[in-house]
Amino acid sequence: MSDTSSDNKRISGEISESLRNALGDRYLTYALSTIMHRALPDARDGLKPVHRRILYAMRELKLNATGGFRKSAKISGDVMGNYHPHGDAAIYDAMARLAQDFNVRYPLVDGQGNFGNIDGDNPAAARYTEARMTAAAEALMEGLTENAVDYRENYDGTLTEPVVLPAAFPNLLANGSSGIAVGMATNIPPHNIEELCNACLHMIKSPNVRDETLLDYIPGPDFPTGGTIVEPPENILNAYKTGRGAFRLRSKWHVEELPRGQWQIIVTEIPYQVPKSRLIEKLADLINLKKLLILGDVRDESADDIRLVIEPKSKNVDPEVLMSMLFKQSDLETRFSMNMNVLIDGRTPKVCSLKEVLRAFLDHRQEVLQRRSQHRLDKIDRRLEVLEGFITAFLNLDRVIEIIRYEDHPKQVMMEEFDLSEVQVEAILNMRLRSLRKLEEMELKNEHEALLIERAELEDLLASDDLQWSKISEQLRATRKQFGRTSEGGERRTVFAEAGEVAAVPLEAMIDREPITVVCSKMGWIRAMSGHIDLERELKFKDGDEARFIFHAETTDRLLVFGSNGRFYTIGASTLPGGRGMGEPLRLMVDLPNEAEIVDLFIHVPDRKLLVASTAGDGFVVPENDVLAQTRTGKQVLNVRGDVRALVCHPVGGDHIACVGENRKVLVFPISELNEMSRGKGVRLQKYKDGGLSDARTFDLANGLTWRDPAGRTRCETELGEWMGKRASAGRMAPRGFPRDNRFN
Repeated sequence: MSDTSSDNKRISGEISESLRNALGDRYLTYALSTIMHRALPDARDGLKPVHRRILYAMRELKLNATGGFRKSAKISGDVMGNYHPHGDAAIYDAMARLAQDFNVRYPLVDGQGNFGNIDGDNPAAARYTEARMTAAAEALMEGLTENAVDYRENYDGTLTEPVVLPAAFPNLLANGSSGIAVGMATNIPPHNIEELCNACLHMIKSPNVRDETLLDYIPGPDFPTGGTIVEPPENILNAYKTGRGAFRLRSKWHVEELPRGQWQIIVTEIPYQVPKSRLIEKLADLINLKKLLILGDVRDESADDIRLVIEPKSKNVDPEVLMSMLFKQSDLETRFSMNMNVLIDGRTPKVCSLKEVLRAFLDHRQEVLQRRSQHRLDKIDRRLEVLEGFITAFLNLDRVIEIIRYEDHPKQVMMEEFDLSEVQVEAILNMRLRSLRKLEEMELKNEHEALLIERAELEDLLASDDLQWSKISEQLRATRKQFGRTSEGGERRTVFAEAGEVAAVPLEAMIDREPITVVCSKMGWIRAMSGHIDLERELKFKDGDEARFIFHAETTDRLLVFGSNGRFYTIGASTLPGGRGMGEPLRLMVDLPNEAEIVDLFIHVPDRKLLVASTAGDGFVVPENDVLAQTRTGKQVLNVRGDVRALVCHPVGGDHIACVGENRKVLVFPISELNEMSRGKGVRLQKYKDGGLSDARTFDLANGLTWRDPAGRTRCETELGEWMGKRASAGRMAPRGFPRDNRFN
């Protein structure tokens, strides 16, 4: 349907419009509803509508901080029925979170029962738990009865609810907030109330305060679960300036000494919003998958406080090194991404700086003070009017009594005779006889004088910005005293430190060096026998299997596996299974495809060079340091395609290369003619008319070329002029007595 005016026309009582307009209008309505009424908090009280309605409903139920508890089902039911027409499960989840001291820095709900825990377990059902407000929640609503904020009708127009709460402290920053709207999101960390109050007091004195100065009062977030912030100060400053940034948060830990030089690490605080059970599972995975060889064990000994015990594989490990690796590979270190996207004045979404958020709170507090003061002033005026009527009645008491006793319409007579208002006369007529004593007259005069003094003070307050800010400062100091560091839980929990990068430490410095014997069978089952056993010793294998590789090594060695697919794989000798059983398949330790065979298995020697070649007769020299792989998938070094496969992998040791083909022709040429590469197909070593390469090796020409003859005797040929040639030539037939398998060894 085209987007023209003819599209919008009335047909049989219905309106027809273009799909573009219909979807656009409806989606815009949904987006605005999500942004303003669901996902983003108000900068003034730091609450979303659901949280504001929960607290207001609890106030209406008179669930104050010193009173009794009520069933959570009753509370969520009242919220849903009166103010928030959404699912009761969502309302209860929101209320439960306000009670979780590991999620909220200053809980607004005092929960009784199972409200979840830091392990990530869910709260009990609403019918089993009870709740009431906390003192912090009451502070947010102080002044609601004094016309401090506007009210609006609830969803069905039967009740009213506050548009925003008066908020005695900057709750948006104190407790933080998170939410995902349409096209925008918010994520604000919690902070310390005393620091926030100090920053607000300084902003009142210096409205144009610099962002750098604010950080002297608010150095960073204060998470309920503590931890250590290791973000550089310049990054924190930039985050608070722009409203966007991130904070690196680490667990808090210390080393606990054990007998015989042993030790263990105790983690006492974990990062914010990291479930403890999931953290332990991740640490256990590092052990089971052997991703962190120096990590021995992890245990959870937590009770009311967190106590995670981390044991090293060896006492020789440096605790700083172990924790540095754990910070990189687990949630013992996380990044909290800050995005201070909030609703300014409850209507406009904006990413605000720290200064802008504090300014929005202070402006709100000024408006609340003005409205409360005006409300009190109006109340005083009404009371003064009544008191003046009472005083007039006392001065003319006999005449007033006479009018009441004898006149048919005493109200009208009193209004005309004493020039009283209707409100004053009604108060006089409703006055009790016991109030006609002399003492009451004195009390009325004293009250009248006191109210006149208070009224003058309020008028001065409303007329002076300086007096208003002085009053707000006084209120902030009272809030700081109530929730500051001298109160329970008011001390700063999150500390600051430098990240302190730890230099890489060689593997042998972190693992006990012990002798082992590596055994790998023909079928690819690998194990490590303790000690250096006799290599000729008879070993047990699975039926139909036999030994293929067996050599002495140490637990600190790294082993290189060369596959027929041309890839090198790296395995730590300390990760090999023990020698009591048959071992484990090598293919479970590295991602060696089933169709690929193991060409060679040997100990890595740093700075050594290797000769690699394929069955097609192509090869090159590669530095052994370049073939080390960091992952299970290995590292592709020799490129092979089709039926061609990797065949040769020998350490380079000499100045010449000898090649032999399947046609038994031998070629010898200088190693200087062969390229050194890190990866590739290589260059042609020997030319073949039919078949391919059988073997290749390096040797010193002066020492001659050696091999074992069919009788097992070692032979050495020093006169090699007949087989010398250029690289990629065909070569000559092998000398008499050359092995029938066409291999040099």
